[in-house]
Amino acid sequence: MLAGEAVVAIWNGIAAAGRETFYGWHIQEHMPERVGIPGFRRGRRYIAADGETHPEFFTLYEADTMQVLQGSDYANRLNAPTPWTKAATAHFTDTSRALARVRTSLGPGCGGALLTIRFADADLDALRTMLAEAAARPRVCGAHLCVADADASAVRTAESRDRTDILASPPAFVMIEATGADALRNQLDEAALARAGVTQPRRGVYVLEYTRGKTAWT
Repeated sequence: MLAGEAVVAIWNGIAAAGRETFYGWHIQEHMPERVGIPGFRRGRRYIAADGETHPEFFTLYEADTMQVLQGSDYANRLNAPTPWTKAATAHFTDTSRALARVRTSLGPGCGGALLTIRFADADLDALRTMLAEAAARPRVCGAHLCVADADASAVRTAESRDRTDILASPPAFVMIEATGADALRNQLDEAALARAGVTQPRRGVYVLEYTRGKTAWT
């Protein structure tokens, strides 16, 4: 299960010129800083498992509640980007970011691979039933449904105000975690999504690169 009632989900690419900067910043500064915010529980970063998954990176932050994501501690960080943050995010491409409430979270833990499906609309009850079925499969570790807060996701801060890489936030998304990318290939296929009334799905399969747990930050 996810570690809180809300998440920050970020899909982004990185221009080749900024790749090394991105890795150093994200591991050494950015994720420790974010997870150090009161109410943030855990951060995870994934990389695309195949050439069909776009953009290349997916980052997930788990937080206690939606109020944490709309609170002053997080806002203060967003409005005071470090020089390293400015240098790294200058190379971001195709960025979608959602501040979302967790509507369903099933399963015993985290997996080494993650399927994300962003979508515009769906029969959420039907989707929950499908996620419960997925969570019961042998190699699946978790199945989650998240619905974005459109207003909270759209807020521009000092960190994002002048950036041109930022795209619209997905209204909702599901995540399925498994022991490997091959275990995700047939999860929630096109036929299943159609039965659940899912519109405008965008599918990606990612593998875990880095996890950061709760840490003190000064």
